[in-house]
Amino acid sequence: MTPPARLPLLFLDVDGPLIPFGASSPYPTFETGPEDPGARENPLLARINPQHGPRLTALPCELVWATTWMEDANTWVAPRIGLPPLPVVGLPGSSGADGAAAGYEEEEEDLRNGLHWKTRTLVARAAGRPFVWVDDEITGIDRSWVAVHHPGPALLHRVEPRRGLGDGDYAVLDAWLRRRAVA
Repeated sequence: MTPPARLPLLFLDVDGPLIPFGASSPYPTFETGPEDPGARENPLLARINPQHGPRLTALPCELVWATTWMEDANTWVAPRIGLPPLPVVGLPGSSGADGAAAGYEEEEEDLRNGLHWKTRTLVARAAGRPFVWVDDEITGIDRSWVAVHHPGPALLHRVEPRRGLGDGDYAVLDAWLRRRAVA
């Protein structure tokens, strides 16, 4: 088995990929057990299919949360799908200790140019390692920026938020990651 430091990173968003939203018909809901973690605090959590956990852990990568849920993803989402606590990418504006003031002007310019507010941070966190970014808000502008600013391979995989991660998405992720994990 490849050591974790050599595996590609998989940056995972929650809203859209794991919690589908925006469709006009009702979503299926899933109970995770008698305690159903977080169901009272956030009823949208019931939309998360518990099969995401085993499917994600089967991928040859290091999973990392890249979501506005921040550490709450480890509190509410991970237990619902059987994941251990995962590293969390500190996103712009999430902490005053990481140079948020210096990065604010860059973030404002990025937004004006159509670059997603996570893009620059994820590329910095990857630090040249191969990575996949799974999100429902990825655009061609993000892909172009990553192609210029990230020296390693990267797959920016946009998930349709009305349905969330599905079989086709997992097939694409698995194939791309397996090619990088053995390289």
